[in-house]
Amino acid sequence: MSRRSFLKILGIGGLAGFAKSAFGFPTATDKAPNFDNKGKAIVISTWNHGLAANKEAWTILKDGGKALDAVEKGVRDSESDPENTTVGLGGTPDRDGNVTLDACIMDENGRAGSVAFLQHIENPISVARMVMDKTPHVMLVGDGALRFALENGFKKTNLLTEASKKRWEEWKKTAKYETPINIENHDTIGMLAIDKDGNISGACTTSGLGYKMHGRVGDSPIIGAGLYVDNEVGGAVATGLGELVMRTCGSFLVVENMRRGMSPEKACKAAVERIIAKHKSVEDMQVGFLALRKDGKYGGYSIHDGFDYALTYEGYHGMTKTAFMVK
Repeated sequence: MSRRSFLKILGIGGLAGFAKSAFGFPTATDKAPNFDNKGKAIVISTWNHGLAANKEAWTILKDGGKALDAVEKGVRDSESDPENTTVGLGGTPDRDGNVTLDACIMDENGRAGSVAFLQHIENPISVARMVMDKTPHVMLVGDGALRFALENGFKKTNLLTEASKKRWEEWKKTAKYETPINIENHDTIGMLAIDKDGNISGACTTSGLGYKMHGRVGDSPIIGAGLYVDNEVGGAVATGLGELVMRTCGSFLVVENMRRGMSPEKACKAAVERIIAKHKSVEDMQVGFLALRKDGKYGGYSIHDGFDYALTYEGYHGMTKTAFMVK
C-alpha cells in the first residue's frame, strides 16, 4: 500500500514528510503548510508509523480533549502493533533475546513520568503516565517498574513475537554479539500535541537499539534527552541513537533554542550540529529531532537523510507527499 493510499484511508488531515538533514539537500518544493495555530489542535510524530498513531491521538484532540491524553493514546497504537519492530510488542530484543522497553511522558505543567528497562508490559507509556499521576517519582526502572505495573492492573505479555524471535535467531548466527549501530536501527516514536486550550504535551516510547547489551537504556525515557516540553515555548522529541542524544541533552537543547528565538527547524538543526561537533564521526549514526512551537510552527532536522514525520491538525484535509525531500 502506498503512503498516499494510507493517508486516504485515515480520513483525517494528515501528512508524511521528510525533515532536512545535515548531509542532504532539499530536492522538492512540495512543502507542507506551516501555520499559526491559534486555538487549533495539532499533533506531530516521528516516522511513518506516526500516521496511524496520529489518527488515534486525533480522536481525543478533535473533540476538545487534552493533549496529554492524546499523546498517550497515540503512541499506544505503535506499542501494540506487532508489525512495528522498534516499539513495544514485537520490538527487536536485546542480544540475549529479551524485549526491554523505555518510555516517558510530559504534560503542560512540567510533570513527567518515565519507565526504563521494563519487560513484559505491552504499553510502557501508560505505566509512565501512572508513575507521573500516582507516585512522587519521575522514573521507575527494571523489576521495580514491572512490579508497579502489575500492582496497578497491567498484565504480563510475551513481547517477543515469533517474527522478532526468528530475526534474532538469524542475527545470532553471524553477529558475534556485536550491536549493529546504523541509521536504520532505532525508530522510536515521539509525539507532540497542542490541544484547543493551547497546552502542549509529549510522549516518547521505544524498544530501543536492536540487539543491545542487556540492561542498556537509551534516551527515550530520559526527560530532556528523548523528550522535553515547556508550555511557555513548545516541545521537542528525538529519535535515533540514544547515546548521541543523551550526551547533549538533545530535546532540552532544542526547546531552549526555540526559547532564544530560533524557528523549530533551526532549533533542531543547531542541536544536530552540536552532536556532529562533539563526535569524531557520525557516518553510520542517525539522530533526528522534531519540534513543535506553541504557535503551531513545527520543524525537524536530522544527521542523515530519510527522517520523516506525520502531521495532523484541525481543518487540514489535503495530502502532501513531502515537506522536504532530501537525498
